[in-house]
Amino acid sequence: MISDSSPTKDESSMIYQVEGLSKSYGAYKVLDQVCLEVFPRSSVAIMGPSGSGKSTLLHCLGGVDRADQGSLLFEGNNLQQMGEEAIASLRRERIASIFQFFYLLPTLTVSENIAFPLMMQHHTAAERNERVQEMMQAVAMDHRAQAYPNQLSGGEQQRVAIARALIMRPSVVLADEPTGNLDRKNGESILELMQQLITRQSSTLILVTHSKEAAAVCRSLWFMEDGQLHS
Repeated sequence: MISDSSPTKDESSMIYQVEGLSKSYGAYKVLDQVCLEVFPRSSVAIMGPSGSGKSTLLHCLGGVDRADQGSLLFEGNNLQQMGEEAIASLRRERIASIFQFFYLLPTLTVSENIAFPLMMQHHTAAERNERVQEMMQAVAMDHRAQAYPNQLSGGEQQRVAIARALIMRPSVVLADEPTGNLDRKNGESILELMQQLITRQSSTLILVTHSKEAAAVCRSLWFMEDGQLHS
C-alpha cells in the first residue's frame, strides 16, 4: 500500500483508499493491482512514461471510468459500487478536475465559465456573484470578466479553468498535465497559482505530469510503470 506523506494521518478522514485496482482494455492491462492511500490536504504527483496508466488511474479516481477489479473508496464511498447519478453528484461538488486542454465553453464569458458549476447547484444569484468575483480576483482575471475564451491566451484560459474547478471548494483536485499546453514561463506561473489556491482551500491535490518541475510542487512523488504504482 502506497501512502502519501501527509503529516497527519487519520484513517476516518481519508480522501482515497484504493486496494487491488485493476483495469484492462482487451488483452492490455492498464492498471495492475494498484493500492494507495491519500489523506486530506496532501499533494501527490504521479510520474511515468506515456501509456503507463497514469491518466487511467486519475479517471478512475475521478469517477469518469470504472476499474474491472478492486476497491476504490472516496471519503468512505465506494465509487466502484455507486450509481452514475451519485458519482455525478460527487464530481459536481467534491471532485474537481483540471486538464491539459482547457475545455472552456466558447459561447460563455470568463465570468460565466467560472460560474457554470454553481449554476448546477442551488445557489442564489448573490452567492454566485460573490464567489465568482472572489475566484476571478484570485486568478487575476477580474479585468477580463466579459472576454470570451477565443480572446484569451493559453495561460489566461488555464487560469479560468482553475477558477472554475475550485469554485465549488472541492475535497480533491485531480490535475492531468495542467501545464502540458503552456510554455515554461506560463507553466511555472500556473503551477504556483494552482498550489496557492488549493492550499488556501485546504483541498487535496493529485497531479499527473511528465515534468519534474511540476512534480516538485507536491509533497509526495509516486511513479507508474506497466500499470503498477511505486513510491
